[in-house]
Amino acid sequence: MRWDEFAKACPQIASLAEARLRADELVMLGTVRPDGSPRVSPCEVDFAAGRILLGMMWRSRKAMDLLRDPRLAVHSVPSDRMNPSGDVKLYGVALDERDPDVRRGFREEILRRIDWAPDEPNYHLFSLDVRQAGFISFGEGNERALAWDPERGTRTIAHPG
Repeated sequence: MRWDEFAKACPQIASLAEARLRADELVMLGTVRPDGSPRVSPCEVDFAAGRILLGMMWRSRKAMDLLRDPRLAVHSVPSDRMNPSGDVKLYGVALDERDPDVRRGFREEILRRIDWAPDEPNYHLFSLDVRQAGFISFGEGNERALAWDPERGTRTIAHPG
């Protein structure tokens, strides 16, 4: 589901994720290589047009992975081994965004964020169709584990710590 729909379905994880990803401006993106093995790449993230958006250089390996096999995982970037902000994990499929209004919204958002935007049409733009999500935090008094999927909804799960 689109980000705005996910935020309504699971506000607990969506609010934590959006705050964290806006602050970090970067995620670790997991894609599937042509041989089926995993690829992990850093990727900037933006929110516009009710979507979570991943902009990529034209014909980059991660973009080519997603055009071939749209399955992906997004993970917040840990700040250190204790990671006081917690881990956000989003799972789903990438949607190749060709809609001019969505692309305009992305360009406006990235221009606001870093005072630069890619030239049309020389970049790939994907939105994340969220299928599952999770959040976990560690540390005494800060232990929390949440999961979401459309079948079971949002739930608190047993913390492994």
